[in-house]
Amino acid sequence: MEVAVGSQVEYRSAREAREHFKDILDAADDGRPATVTRDARRVAAVDADRLVHFLTCVHPSGAQVVAENDGWSIFIPGLPVAADGATLDEAAEEMVDALRAYADAWADHLRLAPNHADNWGLVQIVALASDEQLHAWLLA
Repeated sequence: MEVAVGSQVEYRSAREAREHFKDILDAADDGRPATVTRDARRVAAVDADRLVHFLTCVHPSGAQVVAENDGWSIFIPGLPVAADGATLDEAAEEMVDALRAYADAWADHLRLAPNHADNWGLVQIVALASDEQLHAWLLA
C-alpha cells in the first residue's frame, strides 16, 4: 500500500513499487523522498546528480597533490590509489581512472573488508559522478 506523507512517496512492498515505478522516478526527479520497503529494509530512490552534489559537498576528496621534478602526483590518504602525470590534469585524469577501478573492487569484494567498509560514500561519488565532476572534486 502506498503511503503518502506530505510530498513523500512510500511503498511498503516491492510489488507495489513496481506497479508505481513512474511515480517513484517522478518523486526522485522532484527531489521528494521516495522509498520502498522490502522485507525489513527500506531503500530510497534519489536523483543521482543531486546525490553527487550533496556527497561532494559533505565529503571533500582530501586529495593531496604533490609537484615533482618530472610532473605531478595525486593521492588520497587512507586509500590504496594514487596517480602520476606530466601535468596536473593528466594526473587528475589518471586518478579518476584509479578511483573507478577502486570503486569496482569495492563493489566486488572490498566492501566486506573492515578497513574499506566505510568507503560507501566515496564509492557512491565515484560511481555516480561524471569524469568532469570527479576531476573538479579532486582538485577543489
